[in-house]
Amino acid sequence: MNTATKPNHIGRKISRIRELRGIKQEALAFELGISQQSVSLLEQSETIEDEKLEKVAKVLGVTPEGIKNFSDEAILNIIGNTYHVDNSSAVNYGCTFNPIDKIIEQSDKIEELYKKLLQAEKDKVAYLEKLLDKK
Repeated sequence: MNTATKPNHIGRKISRIRELRGIKQEALAFELGISQQSVSLLEQSETIEDEKLEKVAKVLGVTPEGIKNFSDEAILNIIGNTYHVDNSSAVNYGCTFNPIDKIIEQSDKIEELYKKLLQAEKDKVAYLEKLLDKK
């Protein structure tokens, strides 16, 4: 069994982080002020200059060290150790808020809008009556 270590391919790590962040090559290229083809070449490069790596890291929202030390295995390990599914209930939405509170909040907003609309209509009627009285 061969246990040779994988090379530290910075370009692949940038590509993987970009994908995980949901950023397309075109968007990364735009933010860096380069072409999409340049981003493609960058992601194929095994090494990258520190200055360019800093710019890429800033756009991706990570540190240069984060890119250098990135590994899919670590990410999967973190997800595996922190994601928990509670199978004790049939439905598990994982809401972090009470949906009823949100419905009430929206209802209050709608009520306020109706009050403003009613007041605007009253103001319009008063204005029109004032104009009719002048004639």
